[in-house]
Amino acid sequence: MERKKFFRLFGAGSVGMATFSGITSSVAFRNDSSKSGNSQPEKKVQMKVGCQSGGTTKENLEFKARCGVFNIDGGAPKMIEGIGWDLEDSLAKREACEKYGITLEAYHLPLDSSGIDRSPMPNIMLGKSPGRDREIEILQNCIRVAGRTGVGLVTYNTTILPILRTGRVVDPKRGNASYSAWNYEEALKRNDPKTIAGDVPVDEIYERITYLLDRLMPVAKEYNVKLGNHIADPPVPAGYRGITRWNSPDVFEGIKRFAQLYDSSHHGFLLCLGSVAEGLKDPKTEILPIIKWVGERNQIFNIHLRNIKGGWNNFMEVFPDNGDMDFLEIIRALRDVGYSGMICPDHVPHHPDPASSLQGFAFAYGYIKALIHAVTSEA
Repeated sequence: MERKKFFRLFGAGSVGMATFSGITSSVAFRNDSSKSGNSQPEKKVQMKVGCQSGGTTKENLEFKARCGVFNIDGGAPKMIEGIGWDLEDSLAKREACEKYGITLEAYHLPLDSSGIDRSPMPNIMLGKSPGRDREIEILQNCIRVAGRTGVGLVTYNTTILPILRTGRVVDPKRGNASYSAWNYEEALKRNDPKTIAGDVPVDEIYERITYLLDRLMPVAKEYNVKLGNHIADPPVPAGYRGITRWNSPDVFEGIKRFAQLYDSSHHGFLLCLGSVAEGLKDPKTEILPIIKWVGERNQIFNIHLRNIKGGWNNFMEVFPDNGDMDFLEIIRALRDVGYSGMICPDHVPHHPDPASSLQGFAFAYGYIKALIHAVTSEA
């Protein structure tokens, strides 16, 4: 799309919206509700199964519809170099979803989890102007496109280190499924180098995040688009490879600090519960107060649901039904804080079958839909 046509389409305003014995080296209420003299208010279940994988191709949308997934994160529209997302492509994505009764709920900003050395927009988290200012202008235009398309959420990452893993673990009891694993002691033995960012303490990380959000928040508010930050994956000890992540080493304290940067309905989280659990010593019990705290602030914009065995510094990502967290309790907790967004599986286990990914996601969709049905029946 040519630049003139791009800005003509923009206009102003918005549409509105190893082994398993160890791991290897606002509640929403219905008013005046009572039954048979019971004055306890009913808890309304508003969440729905969603997904962030596969994009808006015909094949993927048909797969989602067959699995009963009618709310998705569409990935991202085409990028117009130096400008931002292509509005026409974004509108075409929404139209493609509507043919299957699917709601296009979210996009990913080009601030991903690949790490600073591979980032398409490195200057933002390097804190280097004027390069970061130009990158931020592009992100502002992306938010405008999301708003004009009726997409009410954009997600993003504010990381310097990439997603960190040390290997995979094969589970013969689950058809030789392969689980992605992280072990901090093993990682130290690898002696991986620092990134191009060098040493960056946590306060400086927050300064760079604030510089970014000070410039994105006004646009997000104007176009009624929420900004959901993904939890850095995984939380790690301070100073690892020169970096202290914004949510490390205490993941809950990091979440609180980030949450309180802005008092705005447009500022919150893509709360990846797998990534949060990776920073906890006892994920089964420690995850619930975090959901309650963030949820009661209405700052949970999207949920990534994946289970792990283990926790802080030593874990592997497993199927939703064989990890340490009790997902039924988690879905209840989300219900009780009135969460109304998507529950999206991610990082599903792999295996040698060519249909590995589709099988993993189909299992996860059905599992999540059953959990939502269960807590709906309770309500």
